[in-house]
Amino acid sequence: MTANKKKPSINIKKGDTVKVIAGKDKGAEGKVISVLREEQRVIVEGVNRIKRHTKVVNQGGRDGNTGGIITAEAPIHVSNVMLIEDDVVTRIGFRRDEVTKRRPDGSTYKAERSVRISRKTGKEI
Repeated sequence: MTANKKKPSINIKKGDTVKVIAGKDKGAEGKVISVLREEQRVIVEGVNRIKRHTKVVNQGGRDGNTGGIITAEAPIHVSNVMLIEDDVVTRIGFRRDEVTKRRPDGSTYKAERSVRISRKTGKEI
């Protein structure tokens, strides 16, 4: 019997500009490159950079990699970043807006959609 595990929700999305609020890169700002939802982590451009030593691999002819030291971003926990909106860090909230949708046959109906809002200003993000 398999348990239905609910996937963790993350309010930060790819492309958001965030500020690191904890850790060795505290105060750094960058753009979110990717979101790892299951691990609750994000990869931020220019933050938490690590060096990886790679071996020379001669297999595959021209496709073999040359080896050396590669610098890349490592994931950081989502709780260590805050969204930046209008050059100010802010928390994220949600608001349900009523919208009118249209069916393929031309008739319309009312529905709700969820939008992210800034807790500081109340504006839609």
